Amino acid sequence: MTAKQFGPLGAHTSASGGVHRALQEGKDIEATTVQLFTSNQKQWKGRPLTPEMVEAWQRALQETQLSQIMSHDSYLINLGGPRLDILAKSREAFREEVERCVQLNIPYLNFHPGAALDSDLQECLDRIVESLLLVKPFLEQGKTRLLLETTAGQGSTIGHRFEHLAYIIERVKDHLPIGVCIDTCHIFVAGYDVRTAADWEKTLAEFDRLIGLSFLYAFHLNDSLKGLGSRVDRHQPLGEGQIGWECFRFLMTDARTRHLPKYLETPGRVELWKKEIQQLKELAII
Repeated sequence: MTAKQFGPLGAHTSASGGVHRALQEGKDIEATTVQLFTSNQKQWKGRPLTPEMVEAWQRALQETQLSQIMSHDSYLINLGGPRLDILAKSREAFREEVERCVQLNIPYLNFHPGAALDSDLQECLDRIVESLLLVKPFLEQGKTRLLLETTAGQGSTIGHRFEHLAYIIERVKDHLPIGVCIDTCHIFVAGYDVRTAADWEKTLAEFDRLIGLSFLYAFHLNDSLKGLGSRVDRHQPLGEGQIGWECFRFLMTDARTRHLPKYLETPGRVELWKKEIQQLKELAII
């Protein structure tokens, strides 16, 4: 029995007490990467990073040897919303998030595309494109890549169809570093079956047809409490939901996905994540 080479594994760890703490918690769960909030995700105005914070981050990064770190932007941000006051706040908060990622040399900034609310879907998509193009000068100062997260399709959220992501990418790809992070729970409840290898073949073929596999950069690994196409976002521990372990075995072994970084967002935190990371490593043994 041999283990296939696989990419970094981690979870969304806590930055409470400083952004460097997320790296240290990652090391505690035997992760090789982490996702984090670089600022309080429940507040519009982010706390500026001081030179001391950046130094502590760099020191922790060297000590932990974690790689392919990913930031997740604030849940308050709606880059496609119709209300001009909220749109302005969203764009400012997103710009600040980009600036923090550049300061910390974070490779990926994951974000939910936006929500139409009471506006037209097409208008929302165009506002998202416009919002993203505004951060071009700030992205040029570093090496951070923006990753559109696939969404569950609750309410009026954009991003639960590959067509939505394709529309945005087509209009920004020549101006910005862009890609996609697939959330397994989200695409499942959005209607893309990922329970078996055969299901993944169909879903990846559809992704490749509409977007292109070259734009797939990362995964959020979550099982789902709710069923296929329910459009209800409720994460479950791996193997304890409607998706099941075959999905994650495929991602850990298939040549198109095994090398990509994977971040757990399952409920249960540190003790569960440490166990799940070990289970994922075992899935790579063939």
